[in-house]
Amino acid sequence: MTEPSSTATLPSPLIPTVISYLSQTRLGRLVLQFGKFGMVGIVGFIVDVAVLYLLLATTGLGRYGARALSFLSAATTTWTLNRNFTFRGQHDGTLWRQWAKFVAANSFGGLLNYGTYAALIAYDPLVAAHPVLGVAAGSVVGMFFNFAAAKKLVFRMR
Repeated sequence: MTEPSSTATLPSPLIPTVISYLSQTRLGRLVLQFGKFGMVGIVGFIVDVAVLYLLLATTGLGRYGARALSFLSAATTTWTLNRNFTFRGQHDGTLWRQWAKFVAANSFGGLLNYGTYAALIAYDPLVAAHPVLGVAAGSVVGMFFNFAAAKKLVFRMR
């Protein structure tokens, strides 16, 4: 006679099971939506950093001017992805109007993001030498506000 295994096995496949479970409650759906928003944010972070370093290498804009343009590039990228992935079907109006609402609604989060970046660039020599650190810190600071603004002001169900 064999003894039962003392280790529990996880259902296979785990991720679809967790997603299915979470999608059954309002809080779970919010968690999933925030997760999607975070994934889109990672893409936005990559765009932000890539454009920043491209502009630093090819223009005379400097660390502050280049960051303003890289932020707009990332905001446009995240608006597109959030519109089609995170908040699919939760939008109306023209693309231009929605983009403008997204940028306006996220302007405070953008100020938090940019302010964090600028302060770290100005006062931390390590961040000044490696601007990606400032972009990362700014992105985290602005993310929570931006999620709430996008959900409640731009992509809310009518």
